[in-house]
Amino acid sequence: MTTGRHTATELDPALDDYQLASALVREAGQLALLMRMGGLQGERKTSVSDVVTAADHAAEAYVLEQLRRCRPEDGILGEEGASVAGTSGRTWVIDPVDGTYNFLHGSTYWCSAIALKRDDSDHGGNPVVDPEVLLGAIYQPELDKLWLGGQEQAATLNGDPISGSGDRAVGEICAATYIHPTWLADPRTAMPWHAAAITAASLRMFGSGSCDLGRVADGELGCWFQHSCPEWDWLPGKAIVRAAGGDTAVVKVNGMNWFVAGGPTAVRDLSAALASVPQFA
Repeated sequence: MTTGRHTATELDPALDDYQLASALVREAGQLALLMRMGGLQGERKTSVSDVVTAADHAAEAYVLEQLRRCRPEDGILGEEGASVAGTSGRTWVIDPVDGTYNFLHGSTYWCSAIALKRDDSDHGGNPVVDPEVLLGAIYQPELDKLWLGGQEQAATLNGDPISGSGDRAVGEICAATYIHPTWLADPRTAMPWHAAAITAASLRMFGSGSCDLGRVADGELGCWFQHSCPEWDWLPGKAIVRAAGGDTAVVKVNGMNWFVAGGPTAVRDLSAALASVPQFA
């Protein structure tokens, strides 16, 4: 596949799902990085900090093309609009560039991420909030870090086993998080976020949920929480955290879902703190 003057690799359909996921995020991340080196402009989506670039679109187009050729029966869902219905009961969830604001401004803290999920639905036929995820892959190109893991493979970082930071209380570890400044003006989100934030030993806010979750899985960060995550921001990291022996949860507070990851004790602590605030009618 050629995108402008950048050529990406045609992948072998004989690769297993883990090999395919790893190759897809590596190729997508390297494609985006090469395009940034050639010069990019961002386009505003919903806010100054929510932007998209040609690299996001090109990387997603590459992954879409490879999946349609290598896994024609699977569904595909991408942040930048890819949507393909499958017949296998499985869907690949793509985040071509997670942390686009960081990416556009020269930071190394961005990644390409992908997950493979089951097509779960509730009794009414609606998609579930937190579907079963089979595997996840996250690649941070400028640091050459590849996190991988799932139900059938323990979590690894560049092929080496990882197992989180241990099962410790949230008050003993740092919590990575993200909340857009506008949500801090809304008590429905500001109150639970504050209640959870003050329980941690320290806070980190870097701007890429998948990079954060990879580091929860490898122990560099203690735990993580954020509200209203789309599947492409949550499922790749969820799969890897769980494959590393960690826990995850989704807590509904004031009509909004909060996504939590870390060791079992930290997940319980954060979930309880989020749910401790007054409920709005």
